[in-house]
Amino acid sequence: MSARATLTDVARTAGVSLSTASLAFSGAGPISGATRDRVLAAANALGYAGPNPVAASLRRGQSKIIGVLVGRDLRVNFRDPVAVQTLGGVASALGDAARGMLLVPAADDELAGGQHLIRHGSMDAAVVLHASGRETSRILRGRGVPMVWVDRAGPGAVSVRVQDKEGMAALGRHLVGLGHRHVALATMPWTRARTAGPVNLAGPRPQARYIGDRLAGLTEAGIHPVAVESTTGSLVEEGIRAGHALLDRSPRPTALVGFSDLIAAGLLLAANERGLRVPEDVSVAGFDGVDLPWLGEHRLTSVVQPAQEKGEQAARTAVALADGEQPRPVVLECHLRVGTTTGPAPT
Repeated sequence: MSARATLTDVARTAGVSLSTASLAFSGAGPISGATRDRVLAAANALGYAGPNPVAASLRRGQSKIIGVLVGRDLRVNFRDPVAVQTLGGVASALGDAARGMLLVPAADDELAGGQHLIRHGSMDAAVVLHASGRETSRILRGRGVPMVWVDRAGPGAVSVRVQDKEGMAALGRHLVGLGHRHVALATMPWTRARTAGPVNLAGPRPQARYIGDRLAGLTEAGIHPVAVESTTGSLVEEGIRAGHALLDRSPRPTALVGFSDLIAAGLLLAANERGLRVPEDVSVAGFDGVDLPWLGEHRLTSVVQPAQEKGEQAARTAVALADGEQPRPVVLECHLRVGTTTGPAPT
């Protein structure tokens, strides 16, 4: 019988009403300590563990689940240390808030495999870690699911981001102070098509605000890039490809800046493949502040962003939205970490 005991059985055994037994488990309401103890003792004797938390949350109109939209290819997400740290922060904060996490693969196109979950998945709010298409946002808004956008701004959503512009401005001043004037960039995907290749700065603006902010920070510091290459994503191999394309220019850039540390690592490897010394022949810098021990003696000069804290703040903001609150946008500070990969511009 103990395996099949119900709250009704507990109430009967304790000699109380069903509503009183329910209040004993909820910890709320006008019920004496002695009555609560009698109900819990009866439950223990019957082997009753308590009301089903999922059913209870559904009765309250909540699932206690937060949707987390990530890139369509989860393998890429888990190769990126920043994505891993951010997702870890989300998971940690949701655990502290007794919320579940539903990973939803999303993409820039509207044919992503996560569309079923976006349309039907149980979630009280959504944290958008990856750029998603307009249709995804429309569906979530139509379902009444509040959204938290990380590193981006979206209509009807609360944003959590870092000081991209200020961080890159600090890096720009560092490079200018070292005498660099011929600086080339390798950015995150410039367009929603995520195509690789040269970027015309006089053409369309980047698809994501943070990319434009990082570029604006460098410009504000006095750096006017001699060339810009877009990558398909934060991947070392994309940095290598972009690095060779940028270093083919004449005159050769004296410094290369990657818009992520993985891209910057690829830029460094491209320089090494050409027999160039870093930083004597060319300086290399990135953005993220992650540890890449496989670079050996080198430690990237990088703008450090608080990736885990960003994830934690995004999760807390989502929980607040799910609870009917109106949280404000969050902006987190970045700082410059000078490593071994930047030095005076060669003469």
